[in-house]
Amino acid sequence: MTRLTIAIDGPSGSGKSTLGKRLAKALGYLYIDTGAMYRAVAWKAGQAGVALDDEAALARLAEAMNIQLKGSDEGVRVLVDGTDVSGEIRSPAVAQGASKVSAVPGVRRVLVRRQQEMGRAGGVVMDGRDIGTVVFPAAEIKVFLDASESERARRRYLEDVARGVASDPAATLHEIRQRDERDRTRKDSPLVSAADAVYIDTSGRDIESVFREIMRIVTERQAKDVHRDR
Repeated sequence: MTRLTIAIDGPSGSGKSTLGKRLAKALGYLYIDTGAMYRAVAWKAGQAGVALDDEAALARLAEAMNIQLKGSDEGVRVLVDGTDVSGEIRSPAVAQGASKVSAVPGVRRVLVRRQQEMGRAGGVVMDGRDIGTVVFPAAEIKVFLDASESERARRRYLEDVARGVASDPAATLHEIRQRDERDRTRKDSPLVSAADAVYIDTSGRDIESVFREIMRIVTERQAKDVHRDR
């Protein structure tokens, strides 16, 4: 069976990580959360006292960092220079920092190169904002997940509450809008759907129905590959 490269892109709160992890588990693939890598850089910058507007220093920091993504029963553990920062990088402050860091060309070059190395062998589900357009433009399957601003803010607010993070619905919506603006207007690898991506609006849909839709796309592609190889 062909081991595919599956690219899942979309804005914050669209369901990328939840669906990416489930899809990878069902297929026995490697799951790579690229957003966690940018969060890790933002977290490290805070620890090292590097300003988020110092692009040269951020690029040097990203180059020197050792970022590891390891699967676990709880999902994906993120290690920075050997330290598990999985919980720390999920704070709203780090999320906003990651959005700023991800707009730095030097940081993107470093992390995109590492992401390509991690997924080169195939059999990978990678989610982010430029996977199907920049990281793996030749991915066999590309999906662009989306949802309304209010729905994405609601999901993010509930996630924060579940983690015990103090949050406010109005503030969360404002942060979602700010992040969307930065992601979609940055000069380097802006958030856009690849021309050949399958667009899925997840507003008002449960995870199960979206998961089944993506699995159907994967199964159809695998069947085509088997037929072609005969």
